[in-house]
Amino acid sequence: MFNWFKVLKSLSTAIAIGFFAILHAPAQAAGPQTIDDIIKKGTIVVGVSTTTPIFGLIGKNGEPEGYDPDVAHLLAKYLGVKVEFVPVTGANRIPQLLGGRVDLLISLFGITPERAQQVWFSMPYAYEAATLVAPAAVKVKTIDDLKGKRVGVPRGAMQDLLLTPLAQGKGFHLQRFDDEATELQALIAGQIDLGGTGLLVNQRLNKSDPGKDYQVKILLRPLHFGIGLRRGETDKLQWLNTFIYTIKNNGELDAISRKWRGLPLEELPVF
Repeated sequence: MFNWFKVLKSLSTAIAIGFFAILHAPAQAAGPQTIDDIIKKGTIVVGVSTTTPIFGLIGKNGEPEGYDPDVAHLLAKYLGVKVEFVPVTGANRIPQLLGGRVDLLISLFGITPERAQQVWFSMPYAYEAATLVAPAAVKVKTIDDLKGKRVGVPRGAMQDLLLTPLAQGKGFHLQRFDDEATELQALIAGQIDLGGTGLLVNQRLNKSDPGKDYQVKILLRPLHFGIGLRRGETDKLQWLNTFIYTIKNNGELDAISRKWRGLPLEELPVF
């Protein structure tokens, strides 16, 4: 006699195994995102810093503003899409990009060979420098003068990368903060002696905390910022470089530099 119960039991088992296999199968890596993909989606998702004066902060309307958000708005305009911002930090911006949470990074992303092992960079769209800033009363001119000093840096930022290998040998105390705004607040409060930041941030500190005469004490390294994207996205990289070439030569990037940095756009290298 035909045993329907056995057949149904076997079929149920097979379905369950198949369903389990689907649920637990390794995720297939998404193909490289193209410019056409972004245009079809109608939105580009950009990771930006919202805690770094000049380049990215939260404005009065609660939205990101600064040099980097302005570049992102301009990029979206040229693509004919909307821009969506995702706040990122120096420590989490690469994971956010590689994990697909954002399409691009426009977030004070200094171009280095080490980072280029994980991500690709567009041609530079901004000049900056990694510096150490302190009130005039802090007598420091060189790395050797940092001995015994408390030095704050944003976690994962260029200042962190440059100073971490030196801290023990040079005898200074390196303190890491989740973002630059928290670090600068610690500097204002006297919890650290020097803070790692950008080239022009001392001017903003002197306005918000007058009387201490904040100065750039040490220039650690000149920097050029690039737009970060996932490796292998050749189509997107080609478009980004064309976009940067265009806004460099038509004056739009110079206008952003003058607005936020108070300086004309420097000569930027290409590669």
